[in-house]
Amino acid sequence: MKVYGDIYSGNCYKIKLLMSLLGIKHEWIHIDIKKDESHTKEFLKMNPLGKIPVLEIKKDCYLSESNAILSYLAQGTTFFPENPYKRSKVLQWQFFEQYSHEPYIAVARYIAKYQGLPEERRPEYESKQNGGHKALKCMEQQLQQTRYLTGEQMTIADISLYGYTHVADEGGFDLQEYSAIQRWLADIASLPGYSSMDTNP
Repeated sequence: MKVYGDIYSGNCYKIKLLMSLLGIKHEWIHIDIKKDESHTKEFLKMNPLGKIPVLEIKKDCYLSESNAILSYLAQGTTFFPENPYKRSKVLQWQFFEQYSHEPYIAVARYIAKYQGLPEERRPEYESKQNGGHKALKCMEQQLQQTRYLTGEQMTIADISLYGYTHVADEGGFDLQEYSAIQRWLADIASLPGYSSMDTNP
């Protein structure tokens, strides 16, 4: 399999992390979105939206959207339980990640880290802070009750949220006040097969 993405994108890094934890062999192909490499004719054949990451399962068989890719890769493993209720709880957190977490924390990080926090985007950056902390508080509340987001077993729900949470400080979010999240981050980073965002893909 091949993965087209940018390792420093949380959405792409999620894929790298799961593949590392599961020992899935793959080829990583770097896509520089700042050079518009996700909008070439060749890339748009794989994903007409021009977004990363994209998983190439085999020739002419592609899958996009990070959480869909995680679900595909985790089939038949403990990361994606078969029990309908437990599986739906995983999906619940993945929808939370895309609608209540990523639009705030990932966007604030992008403005600060990738764009250097230009003055014209500072109001937008600052407007993301309240929503980001609201999402973090929701996670903190759950992680005070259970080791992982859906219980005592780690799932792709945790990988989905780990992607941008572990670099939330780069978007101006101080995690010092979230002790349960800090413990959770450390637990994931200590797993066998863990691959950091700085690991060469």
